[in-house]
Amino acid sequence: MAAVEEIRPDPVAAETITRTGGNESYSALVWRRFRRSLTGMIGLVLVVLLMITALFAEFFSPMSPMATDASFSPPQTISFRDKDGRLSIFPRVYANAETEELDPVTFQPIVGPDYDNPRYLGFFVRGSEYRLLGLVPTNRHFFGSIDGEPVHFLGTDKFGRDVLSRAIHGSRVSLAIALSVVLIVTVVGTTVGLASGYFGGVADAWIQRFVEIVLAFPQLPLYLALTSLIPVTAPTHVFLTFVVVVMSALGWAQMSREVRGKTLALARIDYVRAAMAIGATDRRIIFQHILPNVMSHVIVAVTLNIPSVVLLESFLGFLGFAVKPPLISWGLMLQDTATYSVIGSYPWILAPVGFVLVTVFAFNALGDGLRDAVDPY
Repeated sequence: MAAVEEIRPDPVAAETITRTGGNESYSALVWRRFRRSLTGMIGLVLVVLLMITALFAEFFSPMSPMATDASFSPPQTISFRDKDGRLSIFPRVYANAETEELDPVTFQPIVGPDYDNPRYLGFFVRGSEYRLLGLVPTNRHFFGSIDGEPVHFLGTDKFGRDVLSRAIHGSRVSLAIALSVVLIVTVVGTTVGLASGYFGGVADAWIQRFVEIVLAFPQLPLYLALTSLIPVTAPTHVFLTFVVVVMSALGWAQMSREVRGKTLALARIDYVRAAMAIGATDRRIIFQHILPNVMSHVIVAVTLNIPSVVLLESFLGFLGFAVKPPLISWGLMLQDTATYSVIGSYPWILAPVGFVLVTVFAFNALGDGLRDAVDPY
């Protein structure tokens, strides 16, 4: 006779049941599973930092994004040594200045660090004036030079504007576009998917044919065609609103298809059929029984759709079809990298690519962690 295998209880689950008195909410269960995901927690921390940086962009940027200095100035590295090589506890940068030596080929003055005039760095320093959240006037910056002199940790662009400050300000526009598009896509796609999957029949057939038409459009040519309809002289907010509407109009169909599939499966579950049998209204069944079970998939889809919109905005901005000056976005900043000669001579103007990569990784890691926590099987 075969021996019965001993079943060992999960100590983590047992501890949780003991602590909560045998009752644990669904959100607490998801959070407990999510905390075990290292990449998910890293993504959550990065997303929170990105949101805080974008919200307080003026405070975290060391300079005004419109202030000009020497064009294509290389990045200034933080040093803890003085001009004689001795260590110091005070961080500093050395501005680039022309030396007395000449280049043997071009006979131009050689540019190098000015060790005689260091610029000491500190936290919460005074700098350019701005309004915090558009309300409170102040001139405090999180990090910069103590004496208010310009510092360029990522160099300057062709107009002498600080790349780091512009990238921080650009995160606000790029993330605002991504969040706005994903919000509209989620609301429209979820509503259409719920209605199509629940009611079915002729309504479902017509809705799905329309969804298929939207999905069949070649998106890139359509983006370029629609955005080119707005004249260059149009106000910035009009152009930005049109771009958000176009991205949303072409992005909701995939979300609706996914929600419809979930709704079709949930509509056949026993508790939904029981609610129908006792005469519950369609509104109650959709919002009380089906929608809460669909939301877990929708939340994960949102975190995975934001990186796609960020990449799309960066690509369209690089082509000049997303954001127009004076607004700043990562895609608009990448227009300076259109020629190989500029990239080879001034590689630091590729810095916005790093911000895009970090954003995409953060939201993808967060989405993967949520997906594993919501559906661990």
